Amino acid sequence: MNRALRAATMGVLLLSPLALSACSAGQITQTAGQERDKVGAMAEVGQINLRAVEFAFPRGGVYENGDDVELRMAIANESQEDDALVEISGEGFGEVEIDDDSATSSGSGGADEIEIPADSVVYVDGENLTVTLTDVDESLTTGQSLELTFTFENAGEITLPVIVSAPEDEVRRDAGFDFHHEEGGSGSEEQREGEQREGGE
Repeated sequence: MNRALRAATMGVLLLSPLALSACSAGQITQTAGQERDKVGAMAEVGQINLRAVEFAFPRGGVYENGDDVELRMAIANESQEDDALVEISGEGFGEVEIDDDSATSSGSGGADEIEIPADSVVYVDGENLTVTLTDVDESLTTGQSLELTFTFENAGEITLPVIVSAPEDEVRRDAGFDFHHEEGGSGSEEQREGEQREGGE
């Protein structure tokens, strides 16, 4: 009787880690499927992936009423067929202007749409390819957004909020501030310098 009880107990103990592992594996798999981008919005429609979609940080820190806003993003076409971004629409601005100076620009067609070749990534970076939203209705600054709808010739359309990005260069903190400084420890800086000199010897 004791042997049977002991065997049953051991069986439960051996099966418990397996059950817990299976449960944890399910949670990890579900979490792994959730993608997030640290910079800018991201979205998928059909075989098109939009990444790092944001408005460039304004030079003066804010886009004033009537200013033009520059859009930044990467467009990845995972399909084996060419596609094109044929329209960007929304409220809160005038028109959308596309300026394509790249060598692969398709002439006059490049002014109205952005071609996304099969199995490639196109960068709207403000250099070779620029997308500008003209004449915004209200002022915009970091963290504020406009809702835009992107329409692709084959993949279809998708709507997402696009925010104004933060400045590329982080605000520098005062290097002279000592976070480890304690009250009554005014000599701590000299003490550390002395320790550094002794260590160097």
